[in-house]
Amino acid sequence: MQDTGPDEPAHNRNRICDITIDVRSVARGNASIEHEREVAIFDILDGNSFTVEGHDAGPYTLDLAVVEDRLVLKIANKALEPVTTHQIPMTPLKRLLKDYFLVLDSYYQAIKTGQPSRIEAIDVGRRGLHDEGSKLLQERLHGKVTLDFDTARRLFTLICALHWRG
Repeated sequence: MQDTGPDEPAHNRNRICDITIDVRSVARGNASIEHEREVAIFDILDGNSFTVEGHDAGPYTLDLAVVEDRLVLKIANKALEPVTTHQIPMTPLKRLLKDYFLVLDSYYQAIKTGQPSRIEAIDVGRRGLHDEGSKLLQERLHGKVTLDFDTARRLFTLICALHWRG
């Protein structure tokens, strides 16, 4: 990624340029789970819109952790100087995650049976839950961080990948 400074356009600053995960708060998974996490991070970094309210220090680095049933977002600038930390209770997300994983299990079972109409119906439900999780993230971060819907979707995907047990 190119270096940006205060004279760079906002679209170069208002983004996440690096993501790390606090390994103490996330159990290691199998190779498939680790791959899903890596893909989720890649997708976020590939294109995102992320503005920290009251700050113009981007692009930003994001460190994600789960501490005491809270999603912790530690945000720093590109030089890794702390900008802010936000904590989101996991309780509202837990119900969605549980439902999402149940739907995913059904989806993978449907793929094994090869019934296209069932696969499509389950996928519609999965996308609906994914959209709901994305909107919930935007609501929970309102007034703290502004992110577009695509970035919220990708971040929800990463949160799912962090909690997925395979």
